[in-house]
Amino acid sequence: MSPSTPDPQQARNPLHGLTLEAIVTHLADHYGWADLGVRIPIRCFTHDPSVGSSLKFLRKTPWARDKVESLYLFMLRDQKRQLRSDT
Repeated sequence: MSPSTPDPQQARNPLHGLTLEAIVTHLADHYGWADLGVRIPIRCFTHDPSVGSSLKFLRKTPWARDKVESLYLFMLRDQKRQLRSDT
């Protein structure tokens, strides 16, 4: 498979091609830092939160990164559900 050919296993993976920074930024924009800290109660979201401090922690902490990725997937599903119900 050449580098320009998309990987068929990743074609339906909504996280494929997204950076952790993009995920954290989308979550913070959607929920706000306060609600994000309630949904995932980790210090980088509850005490003086920023994308930079969050990335530093999440890159070192696999369990926290898993929670962030799961919340991102939940947010995408919820947005799709809302779009369907609005039409």
